Amino acid sequence: MKFGVVVFPGSNCDADCYWVIERVLRQPVRYLWHGDGEIPDVDCVILPGGFSYGDYLRAGAIARFSPIMRAVAQFAANGGLVLGICNGFQILLEAGLLPGAMRPNDSLRFRCCPTWLKVERYDTPFTCAVPRGRTLRIPIAHFEGNYYADPQQLRQLQRERQVVFRYATRDGRVVPEANPNGSLDNIAGIVNRAGNVLGMMPHPERCAEAVLGGEDGRYVFESLIAYWQQKAGDGPR
Repeated sequence: MKFGVVVFPGSNCDADCYWVIERVLRQPVRYLWHGDGEIPDVDCVILPGGFSYGDYLRAGAIARFSPIMRAVAQFAANGGLVLGICNGFQILLEAGLLPGAMRPNDSLRFRCCPTWLKVERYDTPFTCAVPRGRTLRIPIAHFEGNYYADPQQLRQLQRERQVVFRYATRDGRVVPEANPNGSLDNIAGIVNRAGNVLGMMPHPERCAEAVLGGEDGRYVFESLIAYWQQKAGDGPR
């Protein structure tokens, strides 16, 4: 499976994503420059975390106008897999590829800590390899991670089963005290209606090796690979 990792001015998790894909999962990967107007021959595009364009105005607000984002939107419309992590999630929201918006954390402080995630769906390209019933321990690092959607958007998210991850306790209880940033309905990650675009605030690339203290983040990347392999196997021979 071939991956592309977008690099914006201010990205700081692009190399982390690249490392996990190339060195941990042994998959082909290349960097994609924010000024590129086309997506090369890749199967999945990753928008990494960081502070694209310095987070001026608000997180992701300038990056959405990068030439690469027009190409990403077309890539997604054609069914390509897109994973937005932290700032990448914020960019997907600003670009209108996912519904809702990000507000500053309710504490008005930068939060950098481990979180537990309840997996709400196991039938997406991003979660199909996660063991049923397992809560994932994946860290966050953000100031604007307080997800918000208006009542109509929230009803749609619930109706279409677009919520993939919720902040929870270690045993999977979705309760206010497990919410690190005030995010609406404890939402930590959502997909678009087609299911091929995921935005998540926690950083799976930061916990994909035992040396980092945990490997739960690998499930996200391994799910993508398993989904792609199954899809390729179902295609014409």
